[in-house]
Amino acid sequence: MSEETTDGARAADALPAEKTGGGAATRRTVLGWGGAGLALGAVAAGGAVAVTRAGDPTVPAADSGAAVPFHGPHQAGIATAVQDRLHFAAFDVKTTDRAELVRLLKDWTRAAERMTEGREVGEGAYGGLPEAPPDDTGEALGLKPSRLTLTIGFGPSLFDGRFGLKDRRPGALVDLPRFPGDNLDPARGGGDLCVQACADDPQVAVHAIRNLARIGFGKVAVRWSQLGFGKTSSTTPDAQTPRNLFGFKDGTRNVAGTDTAALDRHVWVAAKDVPGRAAWMTGGSYLVARRIRMNVETWDRTSLQEQEDIFGRDKREGAPVGKAREHDEPFLKAMKPEAHVRLAHPDSNNGATLLRRGYSFTDGTDGLGRLEAGLFFLAYQRDVRTGFIPVQTSLARADVLNEYIQHVGSALFAIPPGVRDKDDWWGRELFA
Repeated sequence: MSEETTDGARAADALPAEKTGGGAATRRTVLGWGGAGLALGAVAAGGAVAVTRAGDPTVPAADSGAAVPFHGPHQAGIATAVQDRLHFAAFDVKTTDRAELVRLLKDWTRAAERMTEGREVGEGAYGGLPEAPPDDTGEALGLKPSRLTLTIGFGPSLFDGRFGLKDRRPGALVDLPRFPGDNLDPARGGGDLCVQACADDPQVAVHAIRNLARIGFGKVAVRWSQLGFGKTSSTTPDAQTPRNLFGFKDGTRNVAGTDTAALDRHVWVAAKDVPGRAAWMTGGSYLVARRIRMNVETWDRTSLQEQEDIFGRDKREGAPVGKAREHDEPFLKAMKPEAHVRLAHPDSNNGATLLRRGYSFTDGTDGLGRLEAGLFFLAYQRDVRTGFIPVQTSLARADVLNEYIQHVGSALFAIPPGVRDKDDWWGRELFA
């Protein structure tokens, strides 16, 4: 749960953009989900948008309920301003028919285009044949798009030979090593495919995953999923830094969604990184997902001084040891050698930098009267071999925070580039 693995870039929350349309969608058959969709105005860098009307002040993207553009060179949901809620799902592919998988990815793309615009899937939730199930599950009717983004990824197991993709597996899509202290549950890790749904309304995010699972019935099955609330990092560093369940500001130095130089350096895969048959990953990224259990009851009985020593920051301002403000450059040697910030900082890891989009979670109790709570860690990077793996190796070996956390779920996915236009679809270049 590294909070210092990213650049200290700064960016504005959002830039002005025109309001998206909100009228009822034209009914179509399930085979006709494609199309240009609603016209979208100017787009802020990194996917943040705001709504404006003549004579009205600009509304911050996070408060507007606006739509985030689906099409572009990179998938939305990475550099996009982080939304408040998450529903993440990993899927196992059940079909062995390559053409059927391709058809599913096309159908998912068309459905994703509509849902991110706030529109119903297919012919909608009602008004169709009474004898047939509706195309849309209906629980998002009347809700705004809520900045919904849908981001797809491909796991290492998809390249096992079933679909003729073995020689297209990129070198960075490695099997993650087992780190010291890991207590991984196989039922909460892995997966052939993943979809990350982020939105400011939890019902919008859940609706999106539910519809994709419905469309994929018989071809894919949900392997595991995770709901998240309370973002624990931000891609808009000028905004207030969110706090994790330990009460500390998290993601102070995260990569800004508008810092194109940092994104190119640390997040987006370059053509030179993926020669030959792996070139389909150009413009994509790699996602590490880790479910981290936080022993909040033990933490809550720990003294304030010890808590601050563990992180290397003060709890009120988030200032590093010996400094007055959160964004002051930390002096690592002033921290304890096993402090979290010191061990996670790029200067301690040959410059390794991650873009984080993690969320807090609570999933009831563990049966022993303790909260099943923690951090669902999501980190994007250009190459996990020079990003997450060295950072987590350092943390797993020495971070004193390990006394209060445990990694219980893990997955890695290759995130393909964005869907360029209405004729493109998720994974097209992979299956070309």
